Amino acid sequence: MNDMAANIAGQRLGRIGVWSIQFRFADPTFIAEAAAEVEELGYGAIWFPGGRGGDLDAAFRTILEATNEVVVASGILNIWMHEPEEVGQWWHAYSDAQKARVMLGLGVGHADAIGNAWKKPLSKMTAYLDGLDAVGVPHESRCIAALAPKMLGLAATRSAGSHPYLVPPEHSAIARETMGPDALLAPEQGVILDSDPASARAKAREQLEAYVGRENYCNSWRRLGFTDDDIATRSDRLVDAIFAWGTPEQIGERLKAHLDAGADHVCLQVISGGPGTNDPAELRRSWRDLAPIAAGL
Repeated sequence: MNDMAANIAGQRLGRIGVWSIQFRFADPTFIAEAAAEVEELGYGAIWFPGGRGGDLDAAFRTILEATNEVVVASGILNIWMHEPEEVGQWWHAYSDAQKARVMLGLGVGHADAIGNAWKKPLSKMTAYLDGLDAVGVPHESRCIAALAPKMLGLAATRSAGSHPYLVPPEHSAIARETMGPDALLAPEQGVILDSDPASARAKAREQLEAYVGRENYCNSWRRLGFTDDDIATRSDRLVDAIFAWGTPEQIGERLKAHLDAGADHVCLQVISGGPGTNDPAELRRSWRDLAPIAAGL
């Protein structure tokens, strides 16, 4: 990976972005209006999920056409569901100005969702990157949802860097050490604007429910010192490490902790309940409340 290209990728994304499932599955009118507002609020990037496959090109275009400068990023494009040739067709259809604003976050998804086609993730990702090279998708416009050391190493050498999900700042420090000083590091951080410990942790546990059975996440938490009991009980220790809750200022402290640990960019995911349950209007209020904090980081 060219060091300058990785640095450019980080500069494009800015310090703080927004990650939301609503930018993938909400009403197109909401997506366009919300994307324009997020850009106006000063966030550097808009991230949306793509693990289920579907028409990701349309998702990119909806946000690109509603905005002028903000980076539009997939978190993630599931490499089992889109062949490199398909992605290359999208890429080459974008204008140069649009290409400068696209970040293809790539991920391997989960074995139970892929079925018999599943094979070793590292080998699959390596072959996929070979395919993207062949169709001319540049390194600086792609990153990998890497958690484990070998995938982090691949992210550093074959893409702009890494976009880890469900990780605390301790992982950001490890990822930075593993990838070196120049690779992009853009973790997702779940945030809950709720200062009541019981209520905030209940929302976090509801969000966590979909992931505690996924071995890649469980192994990531184990590497960080969490026990099987922490995972099985969704312990306060685990919940508080993965999610930031409290006032905007307290959430800002967590975002800063990632940056201090070596992250170039943090994309905040506002959570008010389980996956996909956030009210669109509440999301927009939360992004407004957090924008001054984000601007100061």
